[in-house]
Amino acid sequence: MSRFARVVQRADTDLDLDVAALLLGELDEQPIDLAHYRGVIDGIAAAAARVRDQLVDRSFAGARAITQVLFLELGFRGNTDDYYDPRNSFLHEVIDRRVGIPITLCVLYMEVARRIDERVTGVGFPGHFLVRAHDGDQAVVLDPFNAGAVLSRSDLEELNRRVSGADARLDPSILAPTSTRQILTRILVNLAGIYGKRGDMFRSLAILERLHLLDADNLKIARELEQLRRRVDQLN
Repeated sequence: MSRFARVVQRADTDLDLDVAALLLGELDEQPIDLAHYRGVIDGIAAAAARVRDQLVDRSFAGARAITQVLFLELGFRGNTDDYYDPRNSFLHEVIDRRVGIPITLCVLYMEVARRIDERVTGVGFPGHFLVRAHDGDQAVVLDPFNAGAVLSRSDLEELNRRVSGADARLDPSILAPTSTRQILTRILVNLAGIYGKRGDMFRSLAILERLHLLDADNLKIARELEQLRRRVDQLN
C-alpha cells in the first residue's frame, strides 16, 4: 500500500488519476507495472488522436474519436454478465479484460481524453458514473458503460428515476464535476460493498485503510477501520 499512500497524500490537483486507480490493483500486494499500463493508455490515446484528426465534422471530434477507438475498435464494454466481479473495479484488469463497470470505464475514457488534450470530466451520477465531454461552450454527457452513448436530458431523468425512485428530480448538482479523490473513494466504496457481502475481512480491511488515506479526517471511516482491525487481530 506504500505506493498508493505516496500518490494520494498530496493535493487533489496533483493527484494522477490513472496512477492512483492502477495502484488500487495492489490490494493483494502484487505489484502493478505502472509503466506498462500507462503505456497501453498512451497507445489508445495516440490512436484516438489519429482518428480525431481525420474527422471532417469537428463537433466533439475528440469524444467521438475516443468512443470509436475504445468501444468499436478495441471492444471495451460494460460487464453485464458479472457486474459485481471485483476485477471490474481494478483499472489494470479492465485494460487486460476490456470489461468494467461504469466508473472504471469512465476513468479510462477520461485518461485517454487527458492525453490528447480533450476536456472530459467525471459525473458522479447516482448509481451509474458518467462523463461529460466539452467542446468549447458546449457539453454532452456520455455513458462509457454503454459504448459511449450520448445521453439526452430525458435519458438522464429516466436513469435517475430508475436509480433513485420514481419521484427523483434531476438536480443540476448531480451533473457537477467529480474530483479525483471522489472518484477513487467511490471505487473503493464499491469494492467495500462487494467484499463486505462476501465476508472477506482481510480485503475489507485493505479497502478501509485506503479509504482512510483518502479521507483521514473522516471519523466514521476511522472508527470502522479500528473496529475491523480489532476483529482481524482476533483471527490471528
